[in-house]
Amino acid sequence: MTAVADARITAPTKGPSRDLAGTGTLLRLALRRDRVMLPIWVLCLGLSASSTVSRLDSAYDTPQKRADLAADMNANGSTRALFGAAFDDSLGALTVWRVGAFLTVFAAIMSLLIVIRHTREEEETGRQEALSSGMVGRRAGLTSALITVGIANAAVTLLIAVSLAGEGGSGALALGLAVGLSGMVFGAIAAVAAQVTENARVARGLSAAAVGVAFVLRMGGDAAKDGSDGSSHVLVWLSPLGWAENARPYADERWWTLLLLAVLAVVAMGVAYTLAGRRDVGASFFASRPGPAAAGPGLSTVYGLAWRLQRGTLLAWVAGLAFAGAVFGGIADGADDFLGDSESTRDTFLRMGGQEGLTDAFLASMVGILGLVVTIHTASAVLRLRGEETDQRAEPLLSNAVSRVQWAASHLVVALLGPVVILAAGGLALGIAYGAASGDLGGQVPRVLGATLLQAPAVWVITSIAVFLFGVLPKFTAVTWGVVGFVVAIGWLGPAMELDQSVMNLSPFGHLPKVPGGDITATPFLWMLLVTVGLLAAGLAGLRRRDMSN
Repeated sequence: MTAVADARITAPTKGPSRDLAGTGTLLRLALRRDRVMLPIWVLCLGLSASSTVSRLDSAYDTPQKRADLAADMNANGSTRALFGAAFDDSLGALTVWRVGAFLTVFAAIMSLLIVIRHTREEEETGRQEALSSGMVGRRAGLTSALITVGIANAAVTLLIAVSLAGEGGSGALALGLAVGLSGMVFGAIAAVAAQVTENARVARGLSAAAVGVAFVLRMGGDAAKDGSDGSSHVLVWLSPLGWAENARPYADERWWTLLLLAVLAVVAMGVAYTLAGRRDVGASFFASRPGPAAAGPGLSTVYGLAWRLQRGTLLAWVAGLAFAGAVFGGIADGADDFLGDSESTRDTFLRMGGQEGLTDAFLASMVGILGLVVTIHTASAVLRLRGEETDQRAEPLLSNAVSRVQWAASHLVVALLGPVVILAAGGLALGIAYGAASGDLGGQVPRVLGATLLQAPAVWVITSIAVFLFGVLPKFTAVTWGVVGFVVAIGWLGPAMELDQSVMNLSPFGHLPKVPGGDITATPFLWMLLVTVGLLAAGLAGLRRRDMSN
């Protein structure tokens, strides 16, 4: 309160600077709140490229091997869809091909989470209104959030540029700027979403959807055209992530495409600033419409209400993972062809998927990725409970003949069964695509679908952790996203970085059998189910005893 009081005393009485009063105080608060997760994001993004260089250098130690790799990868449309086109066969250019697309996506995700957390989420919880009563400017929160995400992306840019400088300074800087500016673009888009929606969940969903659309456009364009003639498909140019790709670090850099990213970021920020000045704190431009006077029979129970609130997100996830499964299945049949000469990449997939043959290892690694991604859905489904509580929408329900456990259970049904449905959709699409490509549809669909569904117990562990935090430590429910980020990072980057198995076992996914192809034992599943039941029981017991909206 002292900082707010100081802002009130020193705030100007008029002029544009009044809207920014207290920005420094809010910036320090934001950096303090993110003092753990922000460095983790920056280090993971900044060091991923440099760790890839050494692996590629050991696997492709001659110019001819690197040239063959680039040619093979550009000749495979599915591989281009995942990684993008390889514009040159130098070590630096191959590093960009291997990790560049993923770095831009993760920078975008990091940025949108930071911006939403320090803008719409602050308004949703009422903290921004309390701060605004102390003469904090109406645009101070937005400004501090954008500065915070700017600091994070600048740090990522600098770390990438420094760590890859040995391969060429201009290429390293181009890659760093491509990643950092991609983060700023989607951070600015998230800032716009925070102005037009009424809650953080919807703002995150819209921002994440923007990232997904940009990634799909880039994938479709790269799958259709290899870029060997120096041009890219029109779909690539419709995506900001495609602009980042076309900066072409280590391949005659195109600096003007980075200018496109910078212009888009500035324009989106300008839109966000304009909108922020035309609404009240806590309000939005697209508020929820009032429902009908009489609810339908499906809303007569809390379970029907929970389904109504969660069904849109669930169906979107089903469609998204079905698409991803189809893409992965189309790639799998050619795993031996496009990974056969790559010892580094072969070893990575074998560590991810087991030792029962490269194709099965590739399938197992893709199944594992589907499971990791679904942890985002289950965390979001559980944290919807916290959103309902802090928005005081839970109080009218609980004032009737509805217990806290019943209310929580209505959302937990979606959080526990939803991942099974999503995994089934992804596994079915993966099995059908691979079975059709390999000519063994009847044999591959059941084994791939079964392997995908076996990821569910690990996902449920994440669900139970979220429930425990919500019930026992509600003020720390945001830690759930830290857990999800850690699990995803370990699962995706751990095998490539050759982390020790003891580190991999910190994730529940590290205990799963590598299927299809590996041996299945009941022990890890029993332990994970036991942990899930224990944490769920503890979380629900805590919810029964604690104060609501606390």
